[in-house]
Amino acid sequence: QVQLVESGGGLVQAGGSLRLSCAASGRTFSSYVMGWFRQAPGKEREFVAASNWSGSITLYADSVKGRFTISRDNAKNTVYLQMNSLKPEDTAVYYCAADDSIAVVKIALSYDYWGQGTQVTVSS
Repeated sequence: QVQLVESGGGLVQAGGSLRLSCAASGRTFSSYVMGWFRQAPGKEREFVAASNWSGSITLYADSVKGRFTISRDNAKNTVYLQMNSLKPEDTAVYYCAADDSIAVVKIALSYDYWGQGTQVTVSS
């Protein structure tokens, strides 16, 4: 069992930056694929970024590529999402997720554990 707690959300102006953190419980954190998803009001949850256990394989949604960076510190059981050059369309609740399979995927159904989410609001 893995419990995930996100933090770092908030209100930021367009062009600004935020760093989200996701703290995980459980001794097997380092073996999990970790992902970030987001859901804006009235829209479906969408993939943002994911990382394999070592950080050597990462995937990004086209909409955030070059602006967002996923990283992880397995010693701290924490995964991060550095978000730069934020746009109003990045406004959403951001969720951290863990997948105990090997493949790094963009499909939400593949992920087994989810956090409660943290709100990110980007003003224009």
